[in-house]
Amino acid sequence: MKRYSAFAIAKNAVNYHRGWERAWAKPEPKPEYDAIIIGAGGHGLATAYYLGKNYGITNVAIVEKGWLGGGNTGRNTTIIRSNYLQDPSAAIYEKARSLYETMSQDLNYNVMFSPRGVMMLAQTEHEVRGYQRTAHANALQGVETKFISPQRVKQLCPIIELSGPRFPVLGALWQPRGGTARHDAVAWGYARACSDMGMDVIQQCEVTGITQSGGQVTGIETTKGVMKTKKLGIVVAGNSGHLADMGGFRLPLESVSLQALVSEPVKPCMDVVVMANTVHGYMSQSDKGEMVIGGGTDGFNSYTQRGSFHHLEETVRALIETFPMVSRLKMLRHWGGIVDVTGDRSPIISKTPLGGCFINCGWGTGGFKAIPGSGWAMAELMSTGETQGLAAEFGLNRFQEGRFIDESVAAGVAH
Repeated sequence: MKRYSAFAIAKNAVNYHRGWERAWAKPEPKPEYDAIIIGAGGHGLATAYYLGKNYGITNVAIVEKGWLGGGNTGRNTTIIRSNYLQDPSAAIYEKARSLYETMSQDLNYNVMFSPRGVMMLAQTEHEVRGYQRTAHANALQGVETKFISPQRVKQLCPIIELSGPRFPVLGALWQPRGGTARHDAVAWGYARACSDMGMDVIQQCEVTGITQSGGQVTGIETTKGVMKTKKLGIVVAGNSGHLADMGGFRLPLESVSLQALVSEPVKPCMDVVVMANTVHGYMSQSDKGEMVIGGGTDGFNSYTQRGSFHHLEETVRALIETFPMVSRLKMLRHWGGIVDVTGDRSPIISKTPLGGCFINCGWGTGGFKAIPGSGWAMAELMSTGETQGLAAEFGLNRFQEGRFIDESVAAGVAH
């Protein structure tokens, strides 16, 4: 793989940029692999990358029914933060945030990581107490956050209205080293690195069945033929229940649509990420000038990737009180993603009842921020076969044993 650099750009400019090679190969499936990952989104590609980088397992296939990064990885609002209340959550999200800081250098691919800072507004007295509690917990966890005053909020985000009639700003939980990254670039960077290690990224290849013998996985059936393996990783977000059914087991989660929208581009007016959980809306400004706005999940289960106008209206109506300038903008586009939500709003990184089959799911509405930490933990699980390290508390057995990692209560929303 040729390295990307300023020198390479200048060299190829002489030849009108006709000398660039493919970012990743387009291979045909092999009959057998040491490991197969189902799902070529951010989490699946990160799992494959760290299998190769950390454990030397490179005879790997990453199988995707659509196109690389075409699921939730390319359909989110790109927020990166780690200010969670529960210790296991803070550990895996902080690992992810720290890996994002060096990802462009590690992958030799610019993922446009922007540590612009993330603030979570406290707009009720209950939220003030809750975020102060989280700030104390983060201090013990080694996560840099602090609770800031309304005046400091206004300094960091001048377009905000502090004294809204329904949702006044009473302060905020501020994480200065949080931020955003380019979602497509994260997937493309991992895919390029995996391909360079000799892994096969196989697109337009739908899994139609999981084969097994004596309670052990033996391979998968796909629209491009049968592939054998003794280690299978299922990393397919909102379609996790469907793949689990193929493997003969069930998962304690439900799939719902999460939607977002962007406005027409405007001049720079906001250089931080703001989340308003009371109204369940969050907003940042993209490099192109669009205001990126996200809201909550639909109130019913579905596998649709379309947005619903009534939900967008609820989100924008509430945000207008906090950001009056939003009322003057036109919507450019909106979309939906299929998210998988567990009862305690925490992920599952676990062995399954089918031997040799592992699953990574349940990230709900906050999966993008966890991609590198998730891949790191899933790679360790698949290589060793034991739930340990970052994944130790996220096993399926916690639902049987009542060991919930309840981030829904801690945050008030499914983030």
